[in-house]
Amino acid sequence: MATNDVKPVPEGWPPRGGNSQKIPAAGILAGGLLAFTLIFGLVMGISGKLGFVSVDADQVAVKVSYLSGENEVINTPGFKIFIPILQDIFLFDKTPQEFVMAGSKFVDSNHVPQLTVRANDGSNLLFDDLVIQYRLLPGQADKVLNDSGDGDRFKYHWIRAYARSILRDEFGKYSSEELANPTLYGQATTEGENRLNAILNDHGMEIIRIFTPKPTFDDAYEKAIEDRKIADQDVERLIAMEDQLKREREQRIAAVEKEKEIELRSLKGDLTRELIDSERESIRQRKSADAFAVERRARGMASKAEMVAQARGLVDKFTKEAEGLVAKANALEERGTVVVREALIKKLLNIRFTLVPYSRDPAPRRLEHVDDPRTAAKTSNFRIDESSFSQGGNQ
Repeated sequence: MATNDVKPVPEGWPPRGGNSQKIPAAGILAGGLLAFTLIFGLVMGISGKLGFVSVDADQVAVKVSYLSGENEVINTPGFKIFIPILQDIFLFDKTPQEFVMAGSKFVDSNHVPQLTVRANDGSNLLFDDLVIQYRLLPGQADKVLNDSGDGDRFKYHWIRAYARSILRDEFGKYSSEELANPTLYGQATTEGENRLNAILNDHGMEIIRIFTPKPTFDDAYEKAIEDRKIADQDVERLIAMEDQLKREREQRIAAVEKEKEIELRSLKGDLTRELIDSERESIRQRKSADAFAVERRARGMASKAEMVAQARGLVDKFTKEAEGLVAKANALEERGTVVVREALIKKLLNIRFTLVPYSRDPAPRRLEHVDDPRTAAKTSNFRIDESSFSQGGNQ
């Protein structure tokens, strides 16, 4: 059985010289293809272009199609597949980056010398340790690829190209004294940030924040600033003292006003009471005056009535007397001169006559008399007409 299983040895075996056997052409082609595949895979593996790539959480990817020319932004982490040679995926770092302006030497693209600014009054200012925090916009990573290239190239050019000039312009709008005010250089920082964003947004980037340190000046100016601070502190202290004095003044005025208000209320109360008393007294006086007026009016009316009655009586009396006088006058008028002579005789009865016994005229026509000084005050001079005497004698 065993001998029957042994195959016969072909003729010419073993080959002579050991190298006379020929390799088939198909084997050679297969080996070459395998070698090319291994080499290509090794190269593609080294370059990361085996048709898939891992996108981390802090990365954003752009998938480029070389056939259609379209770009796709991939912002979700994980493994992404593409067709080698026909497609490609480029990865970008989307974490916040820092551009530092500090020191006096150029360290790298993201670390440059400090920012120097000339203020509008001609003085020089230094901003040491100024940090610009920026990042690429994940949704616009294709712009970054087109404008900056792949990888980290976006970190090396755009911020450095614009930051220094724009910040110098914005800070240079103010004087050194104004830039000593944090509010103003904070405003300049905001304006610079807005201008940088207006430029960088077109390239798929944005400024997150600019951390601006306090500006420094030369020694003389620093001393002036320090002196100014001391003066400002003194002014603030004086203002605080003034405010305190104003508050004390207001408190004192309030206390005085309150005291005066209390006094005013008391005076008003007194005046009100006096007014009420005065009105009460006025009412009493008016009532008394009215009563007195009524009494006087009644008394006057009674007196008037009495006097009217008396007047009427006198009118009647004097009317009767007048009538009697009229009657007497009428009677006298009827008697004529006899009444006059009677009255003259009655008058002469009270006169004493002194007669001097001499005669100057043997036939006198009149009589004369001389008053005695002793009786001059008691007697009067009379001149008796002869005709009247004669007539009286006749009668």
